[in-house]
Amino acid sequence: MDNMNKNLEVVIVMVPFPAQSHLNQLLQFACLISSSHNLPVSFVGSASHNHQARVRSNAALNPSYIAKIHFHDIPTPDFDSPAPDPNALSKFPAQLIPSYNACTLLREPIALLLRELSTKSRRVVVVHDALMSYNVQDDCSLHNTESYVFNCVSVFFMYCSFVCIPNGLPIPLDEDLLKKVPKLEADAPDEINKLVDFQLQFRDIGAGDLYNSNKVLEGASLDLMAKIASTENKKQWAIGPILPTKQDHVSDKRNKCLDWLDNQPPRSVIYVSFGSSTTFSDKEVMELAMGLERSKQKFLWVLRYADRGDIFTGEARRFELPEGYEERVKGVGLVVRDWAPQLEILAHPSTGGFMSHCVWNSCIESITMGVPIAAWPMHSEQPLNGFFVTEILKTGLLVREWEKCEELVTASVIENAVRKLMASEESDEIRKRAEELGEAVRQSTEKGGASRLELDSFIAHITR
Repeated sequence: MDNMNKNLEVVIVMVPFPAQSHLNQLLQFACLISSSHNLPVSFVGSASHNHQARVRSNAALNPSYIAKIHFHDIPTPDFDSPAPDPNALSKFPAQLIPSYNACTLLREPIALLLRELSTKSRRVVVVHDALMSYNVQDDCSLHNTESYVFNCVSVFFMYCSFVCIPNGLPIPLDEDLLKKVPKLEADAPDEINKLVDFQLQFRDIGAGDLYNSNKVLEGASLDLMAKIASTENKKQWAIGPILPTKQDHVSDKRNKCLDWLDNQPPRSVIYVSFGSSTTFSDKEVMELAMGLERSKQKFLWVLRYADRGDIFTGEARRFELPEGYEERVKGVGLVVRDWAPQLEILAHPSTGGFMSHCVWNSCIESITMGVPIAAWPMHSEQPLNGFFVTEILKTGLLVREWEKCEELVTASVIENAVRKLMASEESDEIRKRAEELGEAVRQSTEKGGASRLELDSFIAHITR
C-alpha cells in the first residue's frame, strides 16, 4: 500500500460480527469516520443484522450521520433463531450460536463486494471485527485493498487472554492484584470456542489493530501490545471511546425513562441493565427485584429477555414481577421492558451508578460518562473487565465474586451492593475517581487529545 497513488479515492468497508455490542461499536466508528472525515463508508452484513444495527443505533447519534452510511445487505442462508434458555447453568448466550455460525458463510459474497469496490482508481480499506477475520481473508490478494482488525474488547483482556495465558506468561500485575484476578475457565460451548479459534487463525492478515480504548484508560496494556505489534511490523491505534461524548443531538422521540430521570435528584439513580444477551431465571429476577426494592435507592431497571439470533423473529417472553411491585416502587424505581437509550441514561445528571454485566461496550460508556459500576460479570471477557474496573481503575465494586458465578445471587447481596455503591463513604471515593477518569477520557477525544490524535493518525495512514 505504501506505493499506492495518493490521489486514489478511499472507501471504508466495515465488517462487524453479528452481536449487538459489536454491531454498535462498528456502526459508531462508521459514523465517526463518515461525519468527521467525510469518507464514504460501507457497512456489510446480513439484512437482519444491518437492520438491527440501524434500529438500535445510539440515540445520541445524529440520524444524518447514519444516513451517510451505505448498508450492504449480504444474502445469508436461513439460520435457527431459538429463544434463550433462562434456566441454563451457563450465562453464555448459546441461542445466538446459529447466527454466529451463519456469518462464516459470508466470505464469498464479501469477497465479491470487495472485488467490485476495488479498482485502479479506488483504494478499499476494510475494517473488520476480529471475529470476522476468516471472512475477509481474500482482501489481501486484491489490488488497492488492505484490512485492519477492530477489537471490540478491552486491551487488558486482549493481553491477558491472547498473550499471557496461551504462552504461559505471567500477567504483569503486583502480587496482591494477581491473587484477585478471576480464574477463567472455558464457559462457552465447544461450538463457539471452535468458531472463535477458527476466525482468529486468520487475524494476522490485518495490517494493524484498532482498539476502542485509549492511553488514559489502558496505557500499560497498550504499550505491551505495541511491543508485540512492532515485532510483526504492524501498527496499532487506540481511538476510543468511539461514541458521542457530547450529547448534542436531541431525538424527536424522547424515551420515557429520560423524562423520569429528569424528575430525580442528581446522581441518585442506579441504572440496572445486563445487555442484550443475558437472560435471568424467574428466581433470579425475583431476587433482583427484592434487592433493589429493599436497598431504598432509586433505580431504573431494564428488564428484557435476551436477544434471539434474529431479533425480528419470535415473541419475547415477559418477566413476571412480585404482585404489586411496580406500584410499590413507583416514584423510587422504574422498570423498562423495551430497548433503552443506554448512553443517554448514563450521561444524565440523575444517574449515579450502573449495575452491569461488564461487556466492554457498556464499561467504556459508563467510564466515559463518569458513572461508577456495580460489576456483575456473566461470561466470556466480562470477569476480566469487571476486575479491571474494580481493582485497577477502582471506579466500581463487585456484586459477587466470579468464583461464585454458579450460585444464586440473593436479594440481600444485591441490596448491600446497591447501598455500597450509592450511599456509603466508600461510594464517595469511587464516584470521585469515576468522575475524574470520565473527564480525562472525554478530553482525550477533543482536539489535541490522545484519542483524537490516534484517530487522525489512522485516517492519515489510510489516505496517505
